[in-house]
Amino acid sequence: MPRPCISVSVARLGSLFFVAGISIWPLSIAQAQVLIPHTPQLSATDMERDGLTVAQEALQLAQFQQFNEALIRAKLAAQLAPQAYEVWALLGGLYLTVSQPAEAIPALNTSIALNQKNAGVYFSLGSAYFRTGAYQDAARALEQGLALRSDVAEEWFNLGNAYLKLNQNPKAIAQYRQALKSDKKFWPALNNIGLLQYEQGDIPQAIRSFQAAVALDNKAGEPKLALAVGLFRQGQVQQGINTALVALRLDSRYIEPDFQRENLWGERLMADTKALFANPQVQELIQTLQADVGQ
Repeated sequence: MPRPCISVSVARLGSLFFVAGISIWPLSIAQAQVLIPHTPQLSATDMERDGLTVAQEALQLAQFQQFNEALIRAKLAAQLAPQAYEVWALLGGLYLTVSQPAEAIPALNTSIALNQKNAGVYFSLGSAYFRTGAYQDAARALEQGLALRSDVAEEWFNLGNAYLKLNQNPKAIAQYRQALKSDKKFWPALNNIGLLQYEQGDIPQAIRSFQAAVALDNKAGEPKLALAVGLFRQGQVQQGINTALVALRLDSRYIEPDFQRENLWGERLMADTKALFANPQVQELIQTLQADVGQ
């Protein structure tokens, strides 16, 4: 599992923006549609105030899932209030939400240049770097954020993922364990520890990690399927098959090797998964699930 979430949530956008203590009021239709027939001369203070107002409108639009419209307003807000770090944070967060991480990076770096004390912006920057493949930069940004706020299990997990992509497995496991210290019920960290243990050849320990993850969330398909593969590999064939059937019904996306790889499954686990999927019982279910998707 690469990340607990793929996009920046509206709640994260709000947290980035509210940090300055700015209130939000309902965006009226009149506010959004009135056109000013002329452009008066504005002071820098007036422009910043207007920029913050436009940024509030952008956040309101984001709350209604109107992200492209929100992005247009956030860009304007950054032009009007270029010294407002929270506006640049909002703009960067919106770029992440619409899957434009490369565009998010300069906006988030600008926010940090204006204020180095907002942990959430470092976390968003780490996400942007990760999604562009700049894993060393991602790790650095996440570490800076965690130095400001260390109680966020998801960000320790994200840091672990960055180290995993850098092939620094001991460091990755250490960050996953930090995530569990922050939240002992955060099963994705246990899952990814199991992924690394499996690749290191310690399949019995990996099985224990997957079992612990499943115990925390019995509806999570990923650790259940990984557990099934481990059991099958260790000779507990029917138990592995039965577990795989349940796991694939929970999350059929893991049928696809590309999805497994995207979620940081290693070559050893993927090869053993392929062997499990060749079993006639499992293959029958896979064909049924794929047919259902095609309908």
